[in-house]
Amino acid sequence: MNNPLPEPTYVTSLDELFWGTLLVTITLTLHGFGMLAVLRTNLYVKRRLGQRTHIVANLFPVILASWMILLVHLIEVAIWAGFFVWKHAFVNRSVSYYFTLNEYTTVGSNFNLPLHWRLLEGMLATAGLLAFAWSTGMLMTLAQEFQDRHLQLSQARSQPHSQAPR
Repeated sequence: MNNPLPEPTYVTSLDELFWGTLLVTITLTLHGFGMLAVLRTNLYVKRRLGQRTHIVANLFPVILASWMILLVHLIEVAIWAGFFVWKHAFVNRSVSYYFTLNEYTTVGSNFNLPLHWRLLEGMLATAGLLAFAWSTGMLMTLAQEFQDRHLQLSQARSQPHSQAPR
């Protein structure tokens, strides 16, 4: 008769809860500062561009904001990956970053954390979901501003110019 191997016992530790809570807090704090930097940069670029009416000039701040948001996410992933390397959860930085990016985006990966750190997989995905929701809200606001501006310019161009009375 085949007896299945017993499942390893997993018990959440205070150490795991502490580090997970700290990493989520760091992630969302960094994200907040990153989103403020995106807003400030976006405002600066819009002021520098002035009243230009070309669609590319008006789209540029949204594209720049998108790249800045991506950079903020990649830095957040690097912090988690650095923690996993520090705690010797993976054999190297490359595997750690790959795992972390996949978990942060909730794609999942073929790798798992050591048993005593497993709770962090869910906490990492939760931090990613919260950060992506925040980023999506920011990007939607900036995209809506772009669309509104483009619509105003299109309407202004299509209206006949009224002549002043003589």
